[in-house]
Amino acid sequence: MPFCSVSVKATVLKHRVEDFGTPCTMNVAKGGYRVFSANSNAACTELAKRITERLGVELGKAVVYQEPNRETRVEIKESVRGQDIFIIQTISRDVNTAVMELLIMAYACKTSCARNIIGVIPYFPYSKQCKMRKRGSIVCKLLACMLAKAGLTHIITMDLHQKEIQGFFNIPVDNLRASPFLLQYIQDEIQDYRNAIIVAKSPAAAKRAQSYAERLRLGLAVIHGEAQYAEYDMADGRHSPPAVKNTMIHSGLELPPVHMLQVPFPGIELPMMMPKEKPPITVVGDVGGRIAIIVVVVTNTIPHEVQKLQCPKIKTVDVSMILSEAIRRIHNGESMSYLFRNITVDD
Repeated sequence: MPFCSVSVKATVLKHRVEDFGTPCTMNVAKGGYRVFSANSNAACTELAKRITERLGVELGKAVVYQEPNRETRVEIKESVRGQDIFIIQTISRDVNTAVMELLIMAYACKTSCARNIIGVIPYFPYSKQCKMRKRGSIVCKLLACMLAKAGLTHIITMDLHQKEIQGFFNIPVDNLRASPFLLQYIQDEIQDYRNAIIVAKSPAAAKRAQSYAERLRLGLAVIHGEAQYAEYDMADGRHSPPAVKNTMIHSGLELPPVHMLQVPFPGIELPMMMPKEKPPITVVGDVGGRIAIIVVVVTNTIPHEVQKLQCPKIKTVDVSMILSEAIRRIHNGESMSYLFRNITVDD
């Protein structure tokens, strides 16, 4: 009898395996990927369409809109279970709304059992707030924690304000560069660019400008100092609030009256603080009268259609090729070093 019982159980188990298939191979098969646009503005949708056209896939179906009370609502119209999800988000003037759209869509994919959620953020918001300022805070670190907590497992961005921002994340970050596209545009579209010179807008941008100058084999100049305004410019309303004219002549900062000072140790003199004077704008380098703005070349990572209508000198360079290649390589598990082959250390 025990032998017959075991035979019956084995027969039943065999039929169940034949009916439902082999369960161990369910999670082995590699899933696909979907590309979604997290922003409802035209620039983000256009960039997402360019990327999906290069990848040969369709743009994911999702609805992103604002409630009457300005709450953000995201509805994903297709299944994302077990797939790699790439969320493309360009940052418009309404930065906080764009951030919430990205966070909510990432969390929606996380709760829908997506395998990996990769945020494609060409211009990373709050990247300039990456240092402590007096009693402020490092907002970029806060945003990095929020993105990881919402469910993002990977970040693709472009030209971070500081490369050290990648250390704020506990998830992988690929900081792509747009310089090859800008250099290619200069070589192809700017006539007689050999007679030009690379000018850094400030000493802080000198290293990046030097990398451009070395690859184009051009000279380098650096703008140092700040603009000096005349007295009539300060009083005609162009600078608000207007500067307060002080008629008292002293060698340092003006102190309040003696009876208002609370000196904890009488007899100790307070040092006089000398005001910091900023030098006027000077150009360090031989420009030879060659400073002239012919065109302003920008990438299509942020919306700028209105600015192009106002200024015909603004030209747009498409970077969807490098973003689509990054998406393909991440999904297939390939190396990303090919995308950094022409990048210098200071770029």
